[in-house]
Amino acid sequence: MLSRGLNFGLRFSSRRVVTQITSRNAASEPAYDKDPAPYFFNEEIQTILKTVTRPSTEKVFRRQLNSEKLVEPEYKFMTDQELEDARRQANQLMWERLQMPPVVKIREEDGRVLSKDPALQGYSDAKFVVTDITFGISNKDRIIAVREPDGTLRKAFNHEKDRLNQIYFPIPGRKVFMPKMFQEEYLQAVLDRKDYEFILNRACIQFEPDSEDFHRVTRVTYDCVYDKMHFDYLRSTRHFGPMVFYLAWNKKIDNLLIENIQTERIEDAALVIKLYYKLNPSEKAIKEEDNVKLIQHFIDTEAGSKGKLIRALQTHLEIEAERRKIEENVEKNIAVTKSSDEEIKT
Repeated sequence: MLSRGLNFGLRFSSRRVVTQITSRNAASEPAYDKDPAPYFFNEEIQTILKTVTRPSTEKVFRRQLNSEKLVEPEYKFMTDQELEDARRQANQLMWERLQMPPVVKIREEDGRVLSKDPALQGYSDAKFVVTDITFGISNKDRIIAVREPDGTLRKAFNHEKDRLNQIYFPIPGRKVFMPKMFQEEYLQAVLDRKDYEFILNRACIQFEPDSEDFHRVTRVTYDCVYDKMHFDYLRSTRHFGPMVFYLAWNKKIDNLLIENIQTERIEDAALVIKLYYKLNPSEKAIKEEDNVKLIQHFIDTEAGSKGKLIRALQTHLEIEAERRKIEENVEKNIAVTKSSDEEIKT
C-alpha cells in the first residue's frame, strides 16, 4: 500500500524515445561480464588505482571552467606547525576531490507486469505513472508503476524511474531528459575536442553508476583515450583509476604500458600488470619484484602489441644504461678533482 501516491500522465515524444533508445543501443555490449564491484572495492586494488593516479596538486586545484565563483587568495604568516597542518588539510581535500566514481554492474530491468486490465484499453492514449513520493525512501527503492494504454500495469523501466525521480526529487545539475551531448552523434564531437574529463564529470552528475547510459558513455570515453593514448588528460583526476580498472578488466593495457614506459613510469607499468593479473588470474602470472623483469614477462606471455612494447622497453633500457655511464663518469671526475685538490694542499 502506497503511503502517498500521485497519478502522472506522460505523453512520450516519439522523437525523444527513439533518440534515447538509439543511444542506449549504440554500445549494448556490457563492459563487464560479471559484477566488478567486489574487485573494484578490494583494498589492494584500490591502493594500486590510487597510486597510478599520481595526484598533482597543481592539476587537482587548477582553475576549472564551471559555475563556481573564484575565491581571492588569502596570505598568512604561519608557524612551522600551522604550515604542516595546512598542508595536511590540503592533502585531505585533494583526495576528497579525487574520490573515484564506483564501478558497479548495470542495474537489472524490472518491468514485471503487475496486472492486466483490458477494460481500461482505449481510455487514454497516454501512459499513467503511479509514484510513491514518501519522504525518506531512496530513489533506488522507490516504487513506481506505469499503466500502459492497453490497460497493462507494470513496474517502471530504469530510464522511466530515473526521470520520475528527477521530477519529484531533483538532483542539482541533472536533467530530466538525457542531454544531447551524450547521444552518439554529438558525443563523438566532444571526444574529438579531447574534453574527456568534462564528459566523465557530467556523466557522473547525469547518470547513476549502475545506469546503462553511464556504462556506455564511460566505456566509449575510455576506449577513445586508450586508442589515442591520451592518458595524461585523465591522469591525476578521479577518473584515471576507473579507466585503468576498465582497461585491465578487458585485457587491453598495451597502449597504457607503452605510454608508461615511454614516460619512464616503470613502477606504474608494473602496477598495471599486477592489477591485470589480479583481475584475470592466469597460470602465466608470476610474482616478480623487479619491475623490468615483470614487464618483460608480460610482453613475452600476454601482450598483443609485442613489437611496440619491446621497442619501448629496449629504448628505456638504453637510456638507463647511458644515464648510469654519465653518472659514473661524473663520480670519477669528482673523485679525480678531490685527489688533485688534496695533492695541491700537501
